[in-house]
Amino acid sequence: MALQLDGDLVLAGAGNMGGALLAGWLDGGLDPARIIVQDPSPPPRIADLLAKRGVRVASALPRLDAPPAVLLMAVKPQIMEEVFPPLAKLAGKSTVVLSVAAGRTIHSFERHLAPGIAVVRSIPNTPASVGRGITVATANTNVTPQQKDMCSALLSAVGETAWVDDEALIDPVTAVSGSGPAYVFYLAECLAEAGVKAGLAPDLAAKLARWTVAGAGELLHRSDLPAGTLRENVTSPNGTTFAALQVLMAQNGLQPVMTGAVLAASRRSKELAG
Repeated sequence: MALQLDGDLVLAGAGNMGGALLAGWLDGGLDPARIIVQDPSPPPRIADLLAKRGVRVASALPRLDAPPAVLLMAVKPQIMEEVFPPLAKLAGKSTVVLSVAAGRTIHSFERHLAPGIAVVRSIPNTPASVGRGITVATANTNVTPQQKDMCSALLSAVGETAWVDDEALIDPVTAVSGSGPAYVFYLAECLAEAGVKAGLAPDLAAKLARWTVAGAGELLHRSDLPAGTLRENVTSPNGTTFAALQVLMAQNGLQPVMTGAVLAASRRSKELAG
């Protein structure tokens, strides 16, 4: 079923995340005539997509005949305070403001809006660029069930979507899934380096690490089994994997390191959000 909106959608920011969402919406059948992109300089790839699909582009504040159904903020958090206040004037009583910017609380948007405006804060991650993202969202009390469904449909165009009632949970969400792809990429780096130290040529070690991480991720995606069960399925008693896991699962192994990393990222998320 094609994506549908009851009004226009203003997308502020057509960079990596905004561009990924835009491509997902268009692939999902959303009418290009419903979309207005506000971005002074979209990346060439996105500019080409906008031109081919006939999407309206505004370098400054767009002119609308009526308030949009969705005002989606996908600009960098550092320039949000500059960009959002003028755009906030576009929001009407039926508009939902949907943010995909890290470190920006619901209150930071509400203080620029008229009372009663619906606001959704969400945290996607970079695999959204290949349609395999995971986004977690939270809403203020003004968001209607219909608006929540609409936001879910828009965010699900690039992967899975989950909701939490407590906005404070967005900080650990950011630490696990928002920052998580970097941990996985670093795992691939470490695995390749370990292969080199074990005697492999760097190019072969890098190829093995890349395909192993990507393949294991795809297997985890397709399987209904828990990650622990998949791990056990690879592990023969007293075999090579067993020997490696004795190191990784030791008291000072991977789990305490990963826990420390996630807690550090969660604390930093809280600091950035103020």
